[in-house]
Amino acid sequence: MKEEGASCSTDPVARPIHPALDLISAVKSLHGLSSQELSRLIREAENNILQHIPDNGLNIQIDVEKLARHLALHLIAVILASEANAGLLKYLLSGFQLLHSLSDLASRNPKIEQILLDDVKVSEQLLDLVFYSLVILCTYSKVSNDMGLLHSTLVASSLYLLTVCISSQWHELAQVLLAYYKVDVLIDTAFAAVTADIKILRRNLSADHAHSQQEYGLKAEETLNHLCQQCEASLQFLQSLCQQKSFRERLVKNKELSSKGGVLLLAQAVMHLDVSPLVTLSSSIIAAVSRLKSKVLSILLNLCEAESLSYLDEVASTPASLDLAKSIALEVLNLLKKMFGTGFQQSVAPSDKIYPKGQLQLNAMRLADIFSDDSNFRSFITTHFTEVLTEIFSVAHGEFVSSWCSSDLPIREEDATLEYDPFAAAGWVLDLFPFSDQSNAMSIEPTFVPSHVPRLSYPHQRTSLLVKVLANLHCFVPDICKEEKDLFLNKFVQCLRKKVSETPEGFKSISDSQKAATVSRNLGSLLSHAESLIPAFLNEEDVQLLRVFITQLESLITPRARGENRVQEAQNLEACLPPQLREVAMDLNNRLNQLYSRVNGKGQSGEAGMKAEMTEQDKFIATDIEMKDIEKDTQNVETSGSDSSSSRSRHPTDQVGKVEKINCNGPGDGREDEVAEASQHEEKQQRKRKRTIMNEKQISLMEKALMDEPDMQRNKASLEFWAKELSVHGSEVTKSQLKNWLNNRKARIARAAKDGRTLSEGDNLDKHGGSLVLPPCDSPGSPVEDVGNLSAARENVQRVTGPAPSTCFTENSAAVSVASTETAKCMAGQYVVLVNDKAEEIGRGKVCQVSGKWYQRDLEELGTCVVDIIDLKVDRSAKLPYPSELTGTSFDQAERKFGFMRVLWQSSKLFVLPAR
Repeated sequence: MKEEGASCSTDPVARPIHPALDLISAVKSLHGLSSQELSRLIREAENNILQHIPDNGLNIQIDVEKLARHLALHLIAVILASEANAGLLKYLLSGFQLLHSLSDLASRNPKIEQILLDDVKVSEQLLDLVFYSLVILCTYSKVSNDMGLLHSTLVASSLYLLTVCISSQWHELAQVLLAYYKVDVLIDTAFAAVTADIKILRRNLSADHAHSQQEYGLKAEETLNHLCQQCEASLQFLQSLCQQKSFRERLVKNKELSSKGGVLLLAQAVMHLDVSPLVTLSSSIIAAVSRLKSKVLSILLNLCEAESLSYLDEVASTPASLDLAKSIALEVLNLLKKMFGTGFQQSVAPSDKIYPKGQLQLNAMRLADIFSDDSNFRSFITTHFTEVLTEIFSVAHGEFVSSWCSSDLPIREEDATLEYDPFAAAGWVLDLFPFSDQSNAMSIEPTFVPSHVPRLSYPHQRTSLLVKVLANLHCFVPDICKEEKDLFLNKFVQCLRKKVSETPEGFKSISDSQKAATVSRNLGSLLSHAESLIPAFLNEEDVQLLRVFITQLESLITPRARGENRVQEAQNLEACLPPQLREVAMDLNNRLNQLYSRVNGKGQSGEAGMKAEMTEQDKFIATDIEMKDIEKDTQNVETSGSDSSSSRSRHPTDQVGKVEKINCNGPGDGREDEVAEASQHEEKQQRKRKRTIMNEKQISLMEKALMDEPDMQRNKASLEFWAKELSVHGSEVTKSQLKNWLNNRKARIARAAKDGRTLSEGDNLDKHGGSLVLPPCDSPGSPVEDVGNLSAARENVQRVTGPAPSTCFTENSAAVSVASTETAKCMAGQYVVLVNDKAEEIGRGKVCQVSGKWYQRDLEELGTCVVDIIDLKVDRSAKLPYPSELTGTSFDQAERKFGFMRVLWQSSKLFVLPAR
């Protein structure tokens, strides 16, 4: 065997080749032959001596068995003896291409198979060849365009040579690599070489480099497509190895890759890949960049699953690697911020083909979940990701539900595995070298094997990850992070108010209250949906943490939102009031504005300085305390000028007189009479509100508490505790008021028992804090626009009570038989009273569907109708007669599912309200 000519010279051989074997000539003449062409030459040869006449006309005779046995050792000698330049890379790539062709031939040629695949010595030489190739390739820092193409292709060809010569099974290949005596250096150099390729790709994606590519002659798109394929193939190789438990356990123990940040440097390089907005690229390149990011995040996720050592603890062991990890985490969070935003798009050239982009968003969310659950990164994630979370929950309710509470997203991520052909990739580059003539260059179209993910699984995984991040950030472990108590909660509230402070002065109160209401509603929908994902995608602990977070958040933002709504209502009311009451409203408006200014630091300097030191919760609570007194005056003004107050709409049958709504559009002849009539009823309305001291939520809390402590009115400590607790969920309740309420409740129960009847929950709520459910006007199919019509109809009927309601009374006391309406078929658009099996009124609403199917249920077959509840008389947690995970199992869940209470009800238990 001759090796004296083992150089990288590209000069043609000027003499006939001796049959003994000239490896350099063999590499140069045979590297472009496929395995099929080599097989044909072997069949035509005698004694395994190939006869080949290349383009230069020389007759070359090569012993194919000796070529297979000595080629790896020859290439190692070339690497050690030659200088690093384009000629060396081109020759090495030719040698690797020939090795790939011979390895493919081995499956059809027993002798070649015995040499390349079964000979242990040759296998060791192949491992050494890959090792030395990666060692020299990882030293390239800055290379030219032609060197960049050669470099990236050679890295991928080196790595994939292991899959054809060692094993195509990843777990077997991992075991062989771990047994290699220089495995740690091999892994380190592999990551470094791929990192160098990613940096080459990044330069080619920049706007400045696009012009030089055009001047260079090779089409930018073809160059980028090839670079992307080589980088993806190499990264995919590392990803497949990291999926093997034994390999990632060894990798985590590698100090160069873990504590010194070798893997993180690769991740940072990939995450920094950014397509310039000035460059319009094909959809294949955009998708390739997305897949690269998805794959490198998958590698990090696999390392975080290591059991022997905590990868994140190893990363956090040195300040340099910790800072590097935080920079990558920030890139991930910024990526999620872009992807969650409404304007996320890239400049893509028109294309008929759609390429898979990988599960980038899902992997980014998985990594955010892991970072947020690690004590080394939790506060960092809280600081930099909370604003993104508040933006997620600040979108319109319909948009939020369709994005995060749906089982079928219109767009979902498609993952895929690149089918890499190292022989074809090497041939594409070598055909172009020395890159002066690209007229015959044909780009290689990538082939993918799709990763099939169940369609319903993707949106559920996505939602569950959002819940887990919220749970992780809100979870408090005193022994580990005492300083993080309520850090996320405070940051969330701060971010909610941040954008409001940047809005014009005239819109602050409106924006703040609307945002608080929207966030609260979206969180409620998320909680309801999360409960349905247990146990397949979520555990009870995560959902419980979300539930606690929502409860604590609402205790902070709800009073604020209610107070600011009062400011706006007072301003609107002032313009509508008659002169007699306008002065009172103006005074109320001034008081509200002063309060709002003080809370936002716009009062006197001393007070502003004090307010500036208050925490976000303190501001909300301080505002709520002062709002209690102002709210009472607000209600007085409202009921003095209009009959549309919440108290009157909740108790229409308790009213003796009737006050028409003040017409704000213009003066009327009866204005003074209406005001006088309103004044006559003012005192009576105040007396009613004194009895209605608690809302539905407060009453529900008390009913549950009384199950554990029936004689609470005798316990002073319990009275003090629950008075404070109830005040958080509504109007202020004093200890004496609570005691009176408990005594009255006990007396009512005693009277009911004496009379031989049961006190229905509906009666109790209607008299003591029942609520009128008014969903937002912008919700799809919302029945709120019909509230006025229903209120008018309700004035014409008496409440249905007792075991067998039989009549409804009109305004003129004319009896109308309910029995006739009971058998009549309901029609869409009719207002109805809903009753239960005991003929007790449940609520009132509007029929929206009477036939067809509703969420896979046949309405006519079941004898049911779909009804939008407008006025609920029972507890919101009451179970529905037709529970379903899709439509809700309770009234409260139904509202969270749809944004308003839409339920399925038996037609025979619906009583049509007469039209006005």
